[in-house]
Amino acid sequence: MVRLSLSSVRLRLMAAGAVSIAAALVLAGLGLALLFERHVERRAVAELSDHLDQVIAGLDRTADGALIETRLPADPRFGQPLSGLYWQVNAGTEVLRSRSLWDSRLTLPDDVLADGQVHEHTLTGPAGEEVLTLERRVTLPDRLGGTAARVAVALDRADLRAATAAFVTDLMPYLAVLGLGLIAASWVQITVGLRPLAAIRARVEAVRSGRATRLGTDFPDEVRPLAAEVDGLLAAREEDVRRARARAADLAHGLKTPLQVLAGDVERLRARGETVEADEIEQVATAMRRHVERELARARLAAGITPATCRPAEVVDRVVGVVRRTPDGARLTWRQEVPTGLVAPIDADDLTEVLGALIENAARHAGSTVTVAGWRDGEGVVLSVADDGPGIPAERRAVMLDRGQRLDMAGDGSGLGLAIAQDILAAWGGTLVLDDAPSGGLMVRLTVAGS
Repeated sequence: MVRLSLSSVRLRLMAAGAVSIAAALVLAGLGLALLFERHVERRAVAELSDHLDQVIAGLDRTADGALIETRLPADPRFGQPLSGLYWQVNAGTEVLRSRSLWDSRLTLPDDVLADGQVHEHTLTGPAGEEVLTLERRVTLPDRLGGTAARVAVALDRADLRAATAAFVTDLMPYLAVLGLGLIAASWVQITVGLRPLAAIRARVEAVRSGRATRLGTDFPDEVRPLAAEVDGLLAAREEDVRRARARAADLAHGLKTPLQVLAGDVERLRARGETVEADEIEQVATAMRRHVERELARARLAAGITPATCRPAEVVDRVVGVVRRTPDGARLTWRQEVPTGLVAPIDADDLTEVLGALIENAARHAGSTVTVAGWRDGEGVVLSVADDGPGIPAERRAVMLDRGQRLDMAGDGSGLGLAIAQDILAAWGGTLVLDDAPSGGLMVRLTVAGS
């Protein structure tokens, strides 16, 4: 379901489209109403012209010379008082008018018309209404006196406005349906047009979660440059991380070599019987080694995380294979219960460092068995390292996870420790939890957000 907010591009486009469609339909409605009004007025003028011809054709004189209308126009409204349709003839001092004028007259303007010429006026009718008036000047034949006459026929403009209003009323539902259809079409158009942005968001999510490394180029022309810039940024970021890791490796080599020399000096001192000095130097060198390894790991994490995935089963095989060859690991039974198809969204080297520290600690404290298991939990991947050693009291577990604390306070291991393991997992969106193992020892459970 698409969620819209005030900052939504989709909502803004829909609002702009709806306003544009509404404005266009309003203008179209006004234009159609104006065109219809003009059409109705032209039809009314045509009808008035017919009535005008009928009035002129019906003029005659009586035996005593009075001008009369012998054939009244066929429209019955001429005989209904104030019906809105009128005719009038002015011939000198004689005035003939329709019954619909009742006792009123049309006040014709003082304009000059050529014989047979028709003028169109808007005059005031007998009820004070506006009337559309056609006026023609004709010269009566000799049998009718040969005088000039002004013949006018008028129609109440309210009838024209009523016809236009009825047209607009009938038109409104069709415009509303058309507007809804256009808005729906606009919604479809916007949805289709914004689909590449949704695709980019999905690709970015895939890159962030490690399912992909690049956005790709299969986008429309308008979006492809953006995808290319993002891919270029990702490539530059990967190069920065590669260089940072290379510098960290160089630094590690430069610092660890002197520490190895100190380890050799310790052995030589012990060989000469100077065990007290050897123990002091070894203690200092061990602390230095732990500090160097911890700071190098933090420096590598500070270089940034590039989305990656690995198969935990392969990492566990490598780490367990190394620990098996140590004195602590050789005496233990190892159980590996990590599915080969399980995929975790974390760099293989980082997972190796985390599991290396945890598995080394488990080997150091286990009685006889260490179990490494893995499974998918919803959208996450869970790995556990459990031993059957003495474990850690529940009240001390929270302290063990504090920065600077060690799981093996008396040991001489050189692992990264829980603090660095937590730093690495936190960088990948993971967590570390200490719990009781089914065998009675300690179980360390780490979770990484699913890909």
